Amino acid sequence: MNENGSEMDARISMSTRENVQVVQDFFAALRRGDRPGALALCDEDIEWIIPGQDWPLAGTRRGHAGLEDHFQKASETVETSFMEPREFVAQADRVLVVGFASGKIKATGKSFEDDWIFAITVRDGRLASIREYIDTQALARASQMAS
Repeated sequence: MNENGSEMDARISMSTRENVQVVQDFFAALRRGDRPGALALCDEDIEWIIPGQDWPLAGTRRGHAGLEDHFQKASETVETSFMEPREFVAQADRVLVVGFASGKIKATGKSFEDDWIFAITVRDGRLASIREYIDTQALARASQMAS
């Protein structure tokens, strides 16, 4: 490999490490309950996608207003007792975060355990998009009211 290729690899590697650090800082802010700190790490036009239909947090949110709405709805809906991002896997501007959470749905009092993956794109040192891959069925079952 030529010198320019090695320099390019070093820049990409550094950028990838910086992207992972931004994502780690975002999760640290979420665990502390620091909404302004988490929002400060996000692009103004961020998009957060949560799959599913049968539970209150499913859907797409856009921008800081959408994230603020999501944070509020999450605090009203879910009581998380444990959330741990366990692994950060990165390539260039994409960071996959593999983790686990447990807690209960406030409306039903039902507990849940959730293995999740977040696919996050980082642009210019800020989160540009978040796509959650979660066990929506476990959360939907915990959200169902007794008949």
